[in-house]
Amino acid sequence: MKKFAVELCSVILVTALSIGGLSACSKKEKSEGSSSSSGGQSSGNVDIIIGTANGSLCLAPLHIAIDNGYFEEEFKAAGVSWRVEEIDLNNLSELVASNKVDASTQLAGAMIPQIDNGLEITFTGGLHTGCTKYYTKEGSGINSVADLKGKKIGVPGIGDSSVIALKRLLYDEGIGVTTENLEVEWIVYGLTDLPLALENGAVDIVALHDPVAYSAEQEYGFKKILDLSTDEKFSGEYCCMAFVTTRLAKENPKAAAAYTRAMLKASAFVQANPEEAARIQIENNQCSGDLKTNGSLLASYNYSPSVSIAADTIRNAASELNRIGELKADDPNVFIDKAFTKFEGVPDSYKYENGKFTEVK
Repeated sequence: MKKFAVELCSVILVTALSIGGLSACSKKEKSEGSSSSSGGQSSGNVDIIIGTANGSLCLAPLHIAIDNGYFEEEFKAAGVSWRVEEIDLNNLSELVASNKVDASTQLAGAMIPQIDNGLEITFTGGLHTGCTKYYTKEGSGINSVADLKGKKIGVPGIGDSSVIALKRLLYDEGIGVTTENLEVEWIVYGLTDLPLALENGAVDIVALHDPVAYSAEQEYGFKKILDLSTDEKFSGEYCCMAFVTTRLAKENPKAAAAYTRAMLKASAFVQANPEEAARIQIENNQCSGDLKTNGSLLASYNYSPSVSIAADTIRNAASELNRIGELKADDPNVFIDKAFTKFEGVPDSYKYENGKFTEVK
């Protein structure tokens, strides 16, 4: 793939992407504010450790929160000590379990099964929609999800957010997605290997995250059959969300609220200034690529943040996965209460205009 392949939006546990170093963030690592109730942190003696990584365009809100000082501002005002930590997001479960990270961002669809299986995190706010697309080759006879019965579907991982979303759509079309009635074949490839698998006929369609999706579409001329950023069912749902550990949410809600406010502000900044956000990422070595292309991709998603719509996203996904039989919890509301937390002092959203943030209640 071309240079965009290293800018993976899919920075979730199941993509098998090993995140590299974060030299640009090292100068930002610091502790601010008081050492108030630390919530039992075992590393760094700070209230909250924020996990971040290089190489992802879709981590723009996290990068902007660091670079524009929103974390510093919010944590200082709350009297919370903090530190940014370079992490490998593939090891998220282990990092959460060992108290080495308290907050970060992830693709919500992929993390729902992880939370259902015991991962102790809770989402706190939605950051952006879109960034996942599905392609077939011209002349394949496949024009929509309704045509996928009996087809081979190439995906980055069985637990990937692209699979979770597609299962919901396949179920709507009456196509079996359960172990007892599976009417499609999932075939796993590395994310950057998927376009070649489609080109060579190993699969009938592929699920791709931008900017790999963008690059593949430009290079191979694939036909797009589904775009979550424009699909009626998913255009109003968030793909990427901010999360904190459940322990932090219970023991230090002040830190969790400050983190969430900073992330909502950063997302609002990206929505208002996508090319400027792309420039900041590139200049701080947090994401490579072409400024115009990166800015265009950021602008193609909806980065308007929201707490309430994020809660609705989790509710919609959990309820449908429960009906499909993909959720362990008998009552989806029990799962929703665990998987999403709203904190006192956090507005529903922010807007960024003329260099100022406005709270949206």
